[in-house]
Amino acid sequence: MFKWQKQGRVFNPVEIKDRSWLNEFAQAPSVLIFDEFIRVYFSCRPPADEKGQYVSYSAFVDLNRKNLFEIIRVSKTPILKLGELGTFDEFGTYPVSVIKHENEIRAYYGGWTRCESVPFNVAIGLGISKNNGETFEKPGNGPLLSYSLDEPFILSGPKIRKFNNNWYLFYIAGKKWILDNGKPEPVYTIRMATSADGINWIKNNADLIETKVEENEAQASPDVFFYQGKYHMFFCYRYSADYRNKNKGYRIGYASSDDLFHWTRDDSKAGIEISEEGWDSEMISYPHIFELDGAMYMFYLGNQVGRFGFGLAKLESYQP
Repeated sequence: MFKWQKQGRVFNPVEIKDRSWLNEFAQAPSVLIFDEFIRVYFSCRPPADEKGQYVSYSAFVDLNRKNLFEIIRVSKTPILKLGELGTFDEFGTYPVSVIKHENEIRAYYGGWTRCESVPFNVAIGLGISKNNGETFEKPGNGPLLSYSLDEPFILSGPKIRKFNNNWYLFYIAGKKWILDNGKPEPVYTIRMATSADGINWIKNNADLIETKVEENEAQASPDVFFYQGKYHMFFCYRYSADYRNKNKGYRIGYASSDDLFHWTRDDSKAGIEISEEGWDSEMISYPHIFELDGAMYMFYLGNQVGRFGFGLAKLESYQP
């Protein structure tokens, strides 16, 4: 069982006043560690347009390595350009997951497009940085991982990892759309693909985590790491209808595995819950685990799926 001690909110995008494209939301934190600071990538939004529709950009905030609540700087521009007319990422790059590889940094991200019968569709794209993760260029206009016979829509939430020199991409795939008071809501589950080079992927074509709260449970943000002889996955889950509230909103779940392919879910071992009051009192989601200077930390989102930023928790104890 894990036990996390909440440290407080680290970053609130509402406090950033001089970037028109960064107005609210700081979603899906992903960390790169440098000598003097850590860089936290996240996704954000400008205000909605006249039709009430959003676009989503990705950015970063640099935090002092010795004091994770000290903001050194925020990126001046989005790290990725939105796609061209008609492409899969024309309207959004969210979420993003980064990894160092040789002399470059790769960003795997969800590219959003708008639809007619449902609000959106998502596929997974790739960006490559040659300037130490300041900005990323796309190798092409299409997605790296897209829909297939077994995964017909919404491939998103990528989390990139390397274990034993093999590449693993944990992500979510859409199962179906349901109607909630006439509004379509997606149902998606956690899946995985493997690769020898991080470019060409083989899908596992199987759900990794069983559903618990209901048949149409939506799962997201599968963050996997190896710790004390076992693979651990922290993820988030919610109801698929009427979930924008405290009772049915996002919570953080947990599963473990010996081989990355077979997982045992036990949310009681996650060791973190919503707070009694404040910015994370209604929901917590999109956990990201990282090790820094001998300690384990978790970044996570609070109410309204990160509308008011992300917070930090420190691992207090772990009992296998």
